[in-house]
Amino acid sequence: MTGQTAPAAPPVGVSVDVPAKINPHLGVGDARADGYHALSTVYQAISLHDTVTAERRGEPGIEVTISGEGAGELPTGEANLAHKAAKLVALYAGIEPDVKLHLNKRIPVAGGLAGGSADAAGALIACSRLWDVEIGDAELHRLAAGLGSDVPFCLKGGTAIGTGRGEELTPVDAKGTWHWVVATTDTQISTPECYKEVDRLREDGIGRYSSDVDQIVRAFESGADADSLARLLVNDMEAAAVSLRPQLASLMHGGLEEGALTAHVSGSGPTILFLANDVKHAVALARRIRMRGGARSVHLAHGPVPGPAA
Repeated sequence: MTGQTAPAAPPVGVSVDVPAKINPHLGVGDARADGYHALSTVYQAISLHDTVTAERRGEPGIEVTISGEGAGELPTGEANLAHKAAKLVALYAGIEPDVKLHLNKRIPVAGGLAGGSADAAGALIACSRLWDVEIGDAELHRLAAGLGSDVPFCLKGGTAIGTGRGEELTPVDAKGTWHWVVATTDTQISTPECYKEVDRLREDGIGRYSSDVDQIVRAFESGADADSLARLLVNDMEAAAVSLRPQLASLMHGGLEEGALTAHVSGSGPTILFLANDVKHAVALARRIRMRGGARSVHLAHGPVPGPAA
């Protein structure tokens, strides 16, 4: 850090919308020597989003405030990923950070939708714009990957194959729009907790690594209908999530009874995704799931949508 202050700010704050991510395919390999698991995943960004707003504080420092999902529960200090992202941009630019970040959160917390990673991606973009810091695509990707495996995808959005820890991305030219009902629950599952349960179940011979993404990638590239896509969804963490939170099975079964094409745990859970034929079907399905009970909240979403750095 040079001690140099950030350049003069724009007259108003910078706001960035960042979409949630889902994993229509999530293949989880065995734990590696570095503690991470090899992933073979297909990401898709959906229209449920957080908004990250960056403004000058008028003095050195990073301040984070939160409204919406997780307000009063999530950390606002250095443990917050958006806070870390702001600090990283300042370090990259060699300036003292001077920013107030406000996170208006709509993405469920600890729900398998990468809400924290989305906020980190939004903070990278918002702070670089606020401080007029030019960051090339390759460097932006490197900074994002240092913050978390999902952060690079949250920057780009759309649809992409993720390998390595999930941070190595190959774009997929998806030629359609798919409609989802997103049902949250009153429980949470941390990603490390779910990985640990995946490992435990595999020691008992339950589950395997679903590494092949070719079929679902072809489906997205050809604009496959929802009924065809429903048969291709895979999540190697689903059994672990249901093992940790057995009540998820009841929510999934209820959605299927109400007409969902399929029920799919989102990432490490516990958010459940229900695939619909089209927007009309999604609206009716969401209404029936709300009436049935068992979900804390029910949202409509579609994908793919672009990320803030697309």
